[in-house]
Amino acid sequence: MTQRASPPLPWKTRLYIALLSAVTDGARRSDGTINRCILSFFDARSSASAKPRRGVRTADVSVDPSRDLWFRLFVPSSASSGRIPVIVYFHGGGFAYLSPASRAYDAFCRRICREINALVVSVNYRLAPEHRYPAPYEDAVDVLRFLNDGGLASADATAAGLADLSRCFLAGDSAGGNMVHHVARRWAADAAGRWKNLRLAGMVLIQPFFGGEERTESEMRLAGAPLVSVERTDWLWRVFLPEGAGRDHEAANVFGPRADGELEAALPQAMVVVGGFDPLQDWQRRYYEGMTARGKAVRLLEYPDAIHAFYVFPELNQSAAFIEELKAFIE
Repeated sequence: MTQRASPPLPWKTRLYIALLSAVTDGARRSDGTINRCILSFFDARSSASAKPRRGVRTADVSVDPSRDLWFRLFVPSSASSGRIPVIVYFHGGGFAYLSPASRAYDAFCRRICREINALVVSVNYRLAPEHRYPAPYEDAVDVLRFLNDGGLASADATAAGLADLSRCFLAGDSAGGNMVHHVARRWAADAAGRWKNLRLAGMVLIQPFFGGEERTESEMRLAGAPLVSVERTDWLWRVFLPEGAGRDHEAANVFGPRADGELEAALPQAMVVVGGFDPLQDWQRRYYEGMTARGKAVRLLEYPDAIHAFYVFPELNQSAAFIEELKAFIE
């Protein structure tokens, strides 16, 4: 039995969601590939700007051109001296869509940068199905290494002078929220070794994309929810996970039957954000419960009337409320 799958939304929000859903559905092929030409036509992009826009200047910094690994750097104009936190951000899109230049993510990271007064490093990682697990995790770790090894100084000396790498936070939404956990584990596994300058102070998992072979109550109850459906997420897992792997693979089902060992002691505190109209919410709460059961400091932040991806729509009240909670967590 299903319930109302979405709260009342402004018409512009409904229109954008409907268009995004239609485009991504239309770009998916039955053979497990994606029509990137269709996506590029509809994925509106924002360019980086050395001149501040709404109090934030941006620059695209290359890490490894051979695999198109780069990040968009967001620097608040209000920060002229002193040290400020660094937020390394991983965008959503089911591991298959979008980039830091996508207009919605450029605007969202700009808001975070301006309102929290932090440097934001928004990572352009390789996408599935062309690049399966663990490519996005590897790209993200390499960006952390770039920061740890002083790469920012040669790319943007002013930003490097502001960056407090001892207060580095990983944040991400949906697939990016999934990445936060797995990338943090890779950092924590060698926190006392390679990582001499960069210290993770926290993780922010915004409606993270987790899953498993089981069909949860929220997945069935919210079958018609915007953006996320069982049919869509099944396809995304199929083209991201290793060939032949099921959804209980540890990348998807973190604390499932294939969970790979104890959590690292150095794993930092976390905040998990859940929306009441997100079909993935049961998996997100299980993650929170799994972390808590393993002795990790985790805060669960719930928005009962929030859809998946509510945070990128500034017209929604929950979006502004979340930014305030994020600011408090970072500070």
